[in-house]
Amino acid sequence: MVFLMNLGRVVFAPLLEPLRDALTVSTATLGLLATLAWLGSALSRVPTGYLLTRVSRQRAVFGTGTLLTGAAVLTAVAPSVPVLLVGAFALGLASGAYFVAANPLISELFPEGVGQALGIHGMASQVAAAGAPLVVSAVLVVGDWRTAFQAIAVVAALATVAFTLVARRMEFPSAGTADNDFLGAAREQYRIVLAGVAILGFAGFVWNGLFNFYVTYLTATKSIGEPMARNLLTVVFAAGVPAFGVSGRLADRLPLVPYLLVVLVGFAGAVLLLTATTGLLALVAVSVALGYVVHSLFPAVDTLLLGSLPDRHRASAYAVYSGSMMAVQAMGSVVVGTLTDAGFGFDPVLRTLVAALLVVVTAIAVTYALGRFPTGARG
Repeated sequence: MVFLMNLGRVVFAPLLEPLRDALTVSTATLGLLATLAWLGSALSRVPTGYLLTRVSRQRAVFGTGTLLTGAAVLTAVAPSVPVLLVGAFALGLASGAYFVAANPLISELFPEGVGQALGIHGMASQVAAAGAPLVVSAVLVVGDWRTAFQAIAVVAALATVAFTLVARRMEFPSAGTADNDFLGAAREQYRIVLAGVAILGFAGFVWNGLFNFYVTYLTATKSIGEPMARNLLTVVFAAGVPAFGVSGRLADRLPLVPYLLVVLVGFAGAVLLLTATTGLLALVAVSVALGYVVHSLFPAVDTLLLGSLPDRHRASAYAVYSGSMMAVQAMGSVVVGTLTDAGFGFDPVLRTLVAALLVVVTAIAVTYALGRFPTGARG
């Protein structure tokens, strides 16, 4: 299920150039398309958190599978750009709802190794991201951009049925039954929620604006052909597969906030290095480093929250964090697309965003040094 959910929202990155050719749209419109997929993923999270105070995690996961199937069908048959934008938004809605339902469930199934379990789940998600450019390349050989969404619809329907059959035979933990006061959880845990947003919100904004235009960026500034640029996007996502597993284990063992600060600085440095790099071999190396450090953030931040939130607040507080963080992150693509359409170069835009990110990281580090940055949830 997680493979398909992530594929539905990341598949637009390698499809932006084929969509540009097929639909004759601007870079800003392409950025809006990618942004809507991520904005949908943000906006469904808080309502899903409230829903989880009324229904079980497994029922919510089933609902997300049904929504993903319908959204993929709508996108595949979209007769116009506005309908395509709606389809992208619906795909995002399904993915956001899924992660809010599934991640707390996983942390409750494996309470003794939250980071490791979330890392393994994240690895499966990341395989979809790594495979998206390859899937698009294969699809374009046998069909067009619509074929990708037709395939997602068919496989999503089958996966939803399979999940339902497996869930009926399992005994799930009862920890989630105590989480029935959504607003109370948000009020009680607002400090750790804000901490998570501070760590991942703007970093995700920079990442979203970069990876959705990675193919466009490389072809426009690095003299790389489109097929090779898609391969380098695959390299970025593939480097994230081991990052989820390794970072999840490190998050179980290291002081989390200092570890996260190191990863944030590494991500900022990798983006700056990318803007200064030329040559295919050097770009491969930088793509590996960039993919590894940025994907190390996600399981570590999830461990910070889900590993410390009490049962009665876990899904609700995580939904508030997740929705807030994703709302910030989702705007990266449309901002980068709009700025480049206005005549600003990709490299100056990325360097400016990195400078702003380093200001945020410095503020977090100072707050942590003063003992005012949360290192866990309230008991």
